[in-house]
Amino acid sequence: MTGSGTFDGQWIHRFHPNDDSEFRLVCFPHAGGSASYFHALSEALSPELDVLAVQYPGRQERRAEGCVEDFARLADLVHAALRRCDDGRPTVFFGHSMGSVLAFEVARRRQDETGAPPAWLLASGYPPPSLLRGGTVHLRDDEGLVDELRSVGGTDPVYLENKHLRASILFAVRGDYTAIETHPRVTGVRLDCPVTMLVGDADPHTTVAEARAWRDHTTGAFALRVFEGGHFYLDQYGQEVNDLVAATVRELSAAGKALR
Repeated sequence: MTGSGTFDGQWIHRFHPNDDSEFRLVCFPHAGGSASYFHALSEALSPELDVLAVQYPGRQERRAEGCVEDFARLADLVHAALRRCDDGRPTVFFGHSMGSVLAFEVARRRQDETGAPPAWLLASGYPPPSLLRGGTVHLRDDEGLVDELRSVGGTDPVYLENKHLRASILFAVRGDYTAIETHPRVTGVRLDCPVTMLVGDADPHTTVAEARAWRDHTTGAFALRVFEGGHFYLDQYGQEVNDLVAATVRELSAAGKALR
């Protein structure tokens, strides 16, 4: 598929298409987030990588659809969308916050269905499936949701002061928090691919010990990268994150060539 914008309906955004790149990177946004959060990453990694960003229902051009508040159902739908646009190239998954668990669940479905998981999973800013905390943020009133967004960062305060933008943001946040906070823990499931975990050392959602426990979900290599900062450390360390993703793909490419 060539061209910018979306394909497979509205599920996947492709900001800088490259049909000739060796690898694809699929990005999974955080709760309340949208595909556009990864536009800068896509631009930075183009043309080396063909970057796809998942657009969940319930936000931006998909707001009228409503959010998918059943996390397993959301994983099924994303898996199906990615399967329909699969072109056979090896793929790396990168998810932040809720997106890291969704990336794991989609990778798990891919592995169960085809016997082959993604080439690598990059998880960021959330406990592993076996240590999910649950939570009641989704049950708070609007002011409670705003308090949550202010505490974790990642949302321009100006947007929260605009009643129309605020309503749209809170709609997606509440739906996504409902999905992830009610998703049960998953134990005993491992992906047959390497996993790299990224976390801020002051992240209120994830301790370094919890981040390290992602190694229990892979049969392959595991690496942990700790940054200074909170839940949205990657806004401050965007270049370092870009470099880490690019280095991961280059490592995969070199390993593949060595086997030829």
